[in-house]
Parts: sequence; structure tokens; C-alpha cells
Amino acid sequence: MPKHTAILLPLIALLAAVAPAAAQTGRQSGPFSEREAADLKDIWKPAPTPRGGVSWQLLESTRETTRKAADGYIRSKPVFPEAVKALNGKRVRVAGFMMPLENASRQKHFVLLGYPPGCPFHTHALPNQFIEVRADTPFPVEIEQAIVVEGLLELTGADESGIFYRLKAATPG
Repeated sequence: MPKHTAILLPLIALLAAVAPAAAQTGRQSGPFSEREAADLKDIWKPAPTPRGGVSWQLLESTRETTRKAADGYIRSKPVFPEAVKALNGKRVRVAGFMMPLENASRQKHFVLLGYPPGCPFHTHALPNQFIEVRADTPFPVEIEQAIVVEGLLELTGADESGIFYRLKAATPG
């Protein structure tokens, strides 16, 4: 018997014995059970709207216009719908996911993401899907659950910074 056949036969026998047991557990051929796979499909949802708060659906209704600047970078400006313009300068509540900007356990300056972050190094958020937060009261760092923030909403972006929303004088909501 060739040497490679002698190695493969026990491996094939092991796989034949394990495959029926794996099939009985209800697991799919992939790394997740049917329930786990269903849960993963639903993970990319915006943070729920707090009672009396502003929804991400409304904030995401802001459109973006872009241009390529002389330096080669793409510049972005918002086109705010009337319903969003009506919130400018008003105290609002919004829920989201904290992306800390300071190296501390409490944050006075952070980004509030509308959707759970997929990677700590790449937010993949569009300008209408996050808010820069400037807090008077430091927030404890919370990176696993949505938090509620209340503050004065400032519509920004005329400077083509790519930041459309800022909450000032923010406090935990």
C-alpha cells in the first residue's frame, strides 16, 4: 500500500464517524447553527429610538453632495431635509453606539454611531450615520450596548469636513 494511502484511510474513517454526529447536532455545514445565522442577519440595525427621541431614520434622510477638490480629496456637504433643519439648535435625545476618542474610562468627546461598529479600526459610517458628541458631563465608556445621549443638536458640514451632526452640552439621557 502506498504511504499516502496509509495516511488517508484512517483520516477518511475518522471523518465518516464524525460526520453523522455533526449532522445530528442540527448544525449547518458552515460555522453557525441555523439560529445563530438568523441572529447574524439581523445584527445590522440602527440603535432603537429612545422615548421622545430622534430616530436614525430621520437623521439618515440627510443627503450628501460631494466634489473632488484640487488636492485630490473628496469633499462632502450635507443637504438637510426640512424635518432635520427644524431640529437645529434644539435639545434632542438620540441612542447610538459609543466610539471613544479619548484614552480614558470616561469620555467628554466621542462619536455616537447609529449602527453597531463592525471593527474598532474602521467605522464604515456615512456622514449621516454618526454624531460628534461634546459632553459637559463625562460619559462612562460603553462599547457593547447602545447608550442614550441628550444635547443641543448642531447641523454642521458647510465646511466640507464630512461631519454633519454635533451634539453640544451633552449629558447621559
